[in-house]
Amino acid sequence: MLKLNNITKTFGDFKALDNLTMTVPKGAVYGLVGPNGAGKSTAIRHLTGVYRPDSGDVLLENAPVWENPAAKARIGYIPDDIFYFPSASLEDMRKFYAGIYPNFDNALFERLYEVFNLPRKSPMRRFSKGMQKQAAFHLTLCTRPDVMILDEPVDGLDPVMRRQVWSLILSDVAERGTTVLISSHNLRELEDICDHVGIMDHGKMLLERSLADMQGATHKLQLVGDAPEGLEVLHESASGRLKTLIVRGNVDEITAKVAAANPAYFDVLPLSLEEIFIYELGGVNYEVKNIVL
Repeated sequence: MLKLNNITKTFGDFKALDNLTMTVPKGAVYGLVGPNGAGKSTAIRHLTGVYRPDSGDVLLENAPVWENPAAKARIGYIPDDIFYFPSASLEDMRKFYAGIYPNFDNALFERLYEVFNLPRKSPMRRFSKGMQKQAAFHLTLCTRPDVMILDEPVDGLDPVMRRQVWSLILSDVAERGTTVLISSHNLRELEDICDHVGIMDHGKMLLERSLADMQGATHKLQLVGDAPEGLEVLHESASGRLKTLIVRGNVDEITAKVAAANPAYFDVLPLSLEEIFIYELGGVNYEVKNIVL
């Protein structure tokens, strides 16, 4: 289990993390989402031991991550901006990683050339952004991490390579029980691979639970007629006679209340992760606004 426990971090007068608590279950694929500036990257830098918190604890299976080489050796991290030495080739970076990570798998490194097929000895500074991202996966997967932390991991990859990378990650989860945390703005993609989700805003955790529970707790109600009282409505809109309500609660209870009101028509539909994100943040002034241009 990977945990941030009541983490606060300030930079001058700016509070980047505000008593943030986050729990990533062992073996989970956890999606960390939030608007720009929510504190996601700052949280990730605490999880990887790059930042020291002003207060609170960062724990990997109850061991502190900060200044703990044994804990850090179990974590594979791919940032949004890939690091490599200016003149280094992929082969040079292999040697570097193998010297840091005790479980580095050289045999896997050779097998992954069948997937990534990158130049072995060319300087990585000559790689495109997508090639550099592939090189990061090539190296990180070979560290055989217990935890993978990925910040916008497939940005810059073409659709075929994106699918290939997700396949490799999910295979590692299935075979080795790897814990994966992914920060991304591509919510449609996260919905396909994540089983837990945390929604951050202004350095705090707004909502954290399994994706199944999250999708089971919020629904889209469409009806023609008057909505019954007693519904917890997050958002309401209308197109002609058809009303659309975003409602929080148990689907059976919502259905029973609406049916009792006897509208001319109604249907209760599941929400996508993207819709949940928009309407949960709508409560803190992130609703989509209609502006006349």
